[in-house]
Amino acid sequence: MTALLAMNLRTSMGYIAISHKTLVYTSVWTSKWDAHALEPGWDVRVVIPSSQKSWIGKAYHIKDIIAGRYYYPREPDGLGEVSEQSRPLKEGEVAEWVLLDGTPATCANIGLHNLYHGQIDLLISGPNLGRNSSAAFALSSGTIGAALSSALSKVRSIAISYGTVLHPTPTEFYEPAHRLGARIIGHLWQHWGADEGGLRAGEVDLYNINIPMIPELLSDAGLTICWTRIWRNSYGRLFKAQRPRDPAVADTIAAAGPDSPDERPEGTQAGWLDKKATPKDVGGLVFKFAPDMTDLINPAASSVPIGTDGWAIRKGWVSVTPMRATFGEPVDWNVESEADMESKIWRMKL
Repeated sequence: MTALLAMNLRTSMGYIAISHKTLVYTSVWTSKWDAHALEPGWDVRVVIPSSQKSWIGKAYHIKDIIAGRYYYPREPDGLGEVSEQSRPLKEGEVAEWVLLDGTPATCANIGLHNLYHGQIDLLISGPNLGRNSSAAFALSSGTIGAALSSALSKVRSIAISYGTVLHPTPTEFYEPAHRLGARIIGHLWQHWGADEGGLRAGEVDLYNINIPMIPELLSDAGLTICWTRIWRNSYGRLFKAQRPRDPAVADTIAAAGPDSPDERPEGTQAGWLDKKATPKDVGGLVFKFAPDMTDLINPAASSVPIGTDGWAIRKGWVSVTPMRATFGEPVDWNVESEADMESKIWRMKL
């Protein structure tokens, strides 16, 4: 089996599985994940963005020329050499990765259709360092965007993210999170769910996994894992007026986005970012991405519906959410024939 990883360099890792035993990873966490990837026998390929692409969703930069390079990571830290040409591995190098100047979704599509056409069984996007639970995060997520891109090509796809709880996240949490994520992915691969509306052979299109980075990862009992649905939440202001070239607002949000380990806790507290600029600065028409994510990252218990991914993360549980590669539709939409469409036809004159 073959898998391909397609996610953000530095903060995430992903892979797509091609034909029946191949894996592809897409982040500096790849070398760590490769040691845990599913059961033995998978062939791994890595295709990842060459720079940070957080909060990019399922975007494609359609007017860009996508250039790439080869990267050769070494153990134990994943540091390595960049090359313009593919070459044999040198001593100490563990793999050949492809770095593309594109989005996670671009990496997924090029990996599937240009680099390893017809070879991939499974795409895994992640792990992203930062939660991708709830509609507000999921609809903005490059991690989920890569999995959606793959699912639309009728390839099984999984997105996986690590929810930041402690700042900074203790480094000892990552190894058990990698092992747990690999076990969950292996189980999903072996028991892929059915969905009569699925794009591929009546299967679930993709899964979204969120693992909270909490001390219980180190316990013998581990974390509870549960099936969830997406919490349909919302957000407000994402951008803040900024004085042009004002150094006081040069660093209001981490490059990896809200909830990343790099994001300072005070940067998500209500009112903190508001001190950076005043309403009169709006007239300058200069704005910076500087969201107030307080209610999304630390919501009140009463606001989070039971059984949602946000509810699970708040409880310290792992959420596994089956998803369709489509925008949501009304739950009571039942149309089997043209006759059923009679009730859907607009009768009013406009």
